[in-house]
Amino acid sequence: MTRNSTLRNAKGWIVGSAFTLLTVAPAMAQEASKKKSALDSYLLDGGPLTIFIVAVGLLSLISLTVFNFMNLTKAKFGPDDLKGALLEHMTSCRVRSAIELSASHPSYLGRMMAYSLPNIDATHPEDLGRDHVEDAIADFSINETRKQMTFINLLSLVAQAAPMLGLFGTVFGMIAAFGTLADNASADPSALAGSISVALLTTMWGLVVAILSLFAYFFFKNRFNSLVADCHGTAENLINASIQTVNADAHLARIPEGIAV
Repeated sequence: MTRNSTLRNAKGWIVGSAFTLLTVAPAMAQEASKKKSALDSYLLDGGPLTIFIVAVGLLSLISLTVFNFMNLTKAKFGPDDLKGALLEHMTSCRVRSAIELSASHPSYLGRMMAYSLPNIDATHPEDLGRDHVEDAIADFSINETRKQMTFINLLSLVAQAAPMLGLFGTVFGMIAAFGTLADNASADPSALAGSISVALLTTMWGLVVAILSLFAYFFFKNRFNSLVADCHGTAENLINASIQTVNADAHLARIPEGIAV
């Protein structure tokens, strides 16, 4: 094969490829323009109600999740440094010092002990007025739980409201679809697709927001209960430490000679 024939073949291939590209490219571009993006298919086609569910529902979920993550921490409930310092004071029966330390600490445990420790009664050395202290702890917990659970319960509200909004969108879309059929019994299916799409997309996003909110609600509720239980356990240990210190001699007196303590 000569050099000229090779050049002619190459030129023919280039011309043919260019012609094919010019012929097929517009069709491919037109076909691509017909395909919807994921944003259009799963959000914008759902109409204003779907956008409202996504915007308000997901923003509320994200905001409440971030807030609860920042609020429900061990540092804000029962920090280890405060536990150690209080245990040292209570073991030495320095109740006033323990009250002052608790009052100066903004944590849940600090406020709880500052509220309950003044109920210790030294005139009852056998239990130091334990019942009154525990009643004060219970009163504090009831009042504090009502405040702390407010932002956790809002997650439950989002979980309940989101599917209701989705159901409203479903009904709205089906009403529009049947209205189209009522006006034209032989309506093109594509005319019904828009209304049915609204119905399904609002339902889908309502369920997505509701499921995520439900998981977040139970997660933070269990986290809060765990942190509160840890604080109550610490309070119990603090009271027991003082009672054991006060009654140490009486406890040893009940042990017969020769039995190891």
